Amino acid sequence: MPLIWCAISGHGYGHAAQVVPVLNALGTLMPDLTVVLRTTVPASFFRDRLTIQWKLSPAQQDIGCVQDGPLKIDIDATWAAHQHFHETWEARLSCEVAAMQAASPALVIADTPYLAIEAGFRTQIPTVALANFTWDLVLKEYRHTTDHSHQQLIQCIRESYAKAALALRITPAPKIDAFSHIIDIGPIAGPSAPERKRLASALALRPDERTVLVGFGGIPLTSLPLEQIEQLHHYRFLFDGPVPPGYSRIHSTMTLPFSFKTLLASVDVIMTKPGYGTIVEAVALQQAVVYVRRYNFADEPPLVDYLHRYGRGVELSIDDFTQGRWEPALQQALASPVPSLPPPPTGAAEAAEVIVRFCRA
Repeated sequence: MPLIWCAISGHGYGHAAQVVPVLNALGTLMPDLTVVLRTTVPASFFRDRLTIQWKLSPAQQDIGCVQDGPLKIDIDATWAAHQHFHETWEARLSCEVAAMQAASPALVIADTPYLAIEAGFRTQIPTVALANFTWDLVLKEYRHTTDHSHQQLIQCIRESYAKAALALRITPAPKIDAFSHIIDIGPIAGPSAPERKRLASALALRPDERTVLVGFGGIPLTSLPLEQIEQLHHYRFLFDGPVPPGYSRIHSTMTLPFSFKTLLASVDVIMTKPGYGTIVEAVALQQAVVYVRRYNFADEPPLVDYLHRYGRGVELSIDDFTQGRWEPALQQALASPVPSLPPPPTGAAEAAEVIVRFCRA
């Protein structure tokens, strides 16, 4: 029975969402595959998504970013957390090496913790990185040029990444140069079938009402301009989180009998930040998107470019978002034309084929 060790960043759910289709595609090519999921992403995320045998091995794999909600990165706290992570680097690495040796996998896949790549290198287990960005690119945006410790830490991360035997760069992505051997693959997306009529029935929609899914990824929003958006009478808002009582136009997705992926395919507009999973699936579904940018995250520019090239995207400023001035952007998104067909989401199948060939080489 083949065993794969899959290390997944716990910064939001985007990395896990990329990994799942690849592992499922591997399962069709490698019968009886079992995967160890080394991550802090909860088991509930994988339970209804993975079609292969898997077991969770909870462990922190990297820092990512320290955030105050999905739109604000605390840069000083992020550097402090990374410094602490690297102060205990040897102990963390020893723990990962021992755990890998005990499991004895045939392969390590990392999306994209450099700790796992370093551990795989030290245990002489082949390591494949799966990435649409790397953490050195993210931290490069936040470094203080006068603080040499920042550049030293980034260099340590790059040195660990360079030890991967192979990297699969997922479309769309920024320029990634930390790996020595890179193969480009297509977009990774597994959109659900739309259930618009069932959603309209569940919400008792009027013919003149449009649905808006407000979902900003695995890092929850801490506040919404509820009073302002309650006044937008031609919309219903589906919020990916709890909603206080007393609102007739704002519904928590937790109260609806649909998965988030089904809602993504079934609403009229998606409101989000430019994160990989949501943007690529929205493009594949040809869904209208209103997005709020952070302007300081490494994979944001290629995702925004991809959305505007192949999808239906309208930017909403952070100020307009927090003040509830949503309607002009929503109207513009709804009026945007359906684009020509986007690139097919072949990335998961391509990754699985490359990984199988790599394992047999």
